[in-house]
Amino acid sequence: MKRTFFVKAVWDDETKVFYSESDIEGLHIEAPSVDAFEEILFDAAIDLIVANHISPTEMAETPMKDLIPAILWERPANVPAAA
Repeated sequence: MKRTFFVKAVWDDETKVFYSESDIEGLHIEAPSVDAFEEILFDAAIDLIVANHISPTEMAETPMKDLIPAILWERPANVPAAA
């Protein structure tokens, strides 16, 4: 069972939004600011990991401490002034 996932916010200068690059199945974020991006990320990521990356058998047979995923969140280094 995979326990470490990554999420990166990437700025799209054409559409003026941050979009997600991630290995969390189903996570697709577009947001006008990093703060808005983080809010969506923290609200949705765990639920998507549980729904798409942990089987019912793993959920039933794995100790809780071993189910808790690590999410490596990479904030953009350079946030555009308009963002």
